[in-house]
Amino acid sequence: MEPVTVDGVEIPASAIAAEMQYHPASDREAAWQDAATALVLRQLLLREAARLAIAAEPDGEGAPEEATIRALIRREVATPQPDDATLRRYWTANRARFRAPDVYEAAHILFAAAPEDEAARARAKAAASEALAVLGDAPERFAALAAERSDCPSRSAGGRLGQQSRGDLVAEIETFVFALEEGQICPVPVASRYGFHVLRLDRRVIGGDLPFESARPRVEAVLASQCWQRAVSQYLRILAGRSEIGGIDLPAAATPLVQ
Repeated sequence: MEPVTVDGVEIPASAIAAEMQYHPASDREAAWQDAATALVLRQLLLREAARLAIAAEPDGEGAPEEATIRALIRREVATPQPDDATLRRYWTANRARFRAPDVYEAAHILFAAAPEDEAARARAKAAASEALAVLGDAPERFAALAAERSDCPSRSAGGRLGQQSRGDLVAEIETFVFALEEGQICPVPVASRYGFHVLRLDRRVIGGDLPFESARPRVEAVLASQCWQRAVSQYLRILAGRSEIGGIDLPAAATPLVQ
């Protein structure tokens, strides 16, 4: 394999191998490519910082070299802020990205069992089924059964889990929660990696589109990140064009590991 060089200075293969741990990929070749690219970009930036006599003090956010790279980018890369019209156009075209989240309030009774313990899983499922039979006749006993039988700390609150957003709980539980009607107890025990659950949905609010003014901070953050990525990629292409890079083809759009 041809050595990776920057203006004739080789980046050791051992350094690339060590860097690969930070670049998970589908195969070793892709991880090697990503790691080598990261080190080449790092060298380009540090060489340019040295040329411009930029040397930042450590800022508590990483190694001194990372602080130097951040200082270089802050000084040399202009990232214009999008105007109001640009923000509104992006919000209009991407309103689904800026919806209020779905929220719900649920309660559960957990009968704990490790995933690999088949006997414990069978006992937990039977106990959950028994609790459901009790609740079928007396649903008002949910809080009392949670206090008596649940293996979750929520038992002290009658099994109530508080307000949650989609993604807060494990997927296998949320699938059932969002299929229930408000006030409904799931008619079957729900299996998860933690054991078996008796579930009740108390309240659900489906999130809707946010008005522009409410979504504006998130829109600004998204566009600011995109502008930064484009500006830094362009800056790196300029630096790479001034140098002789050997042993690797840099991707068309590349950004350093620090901001």
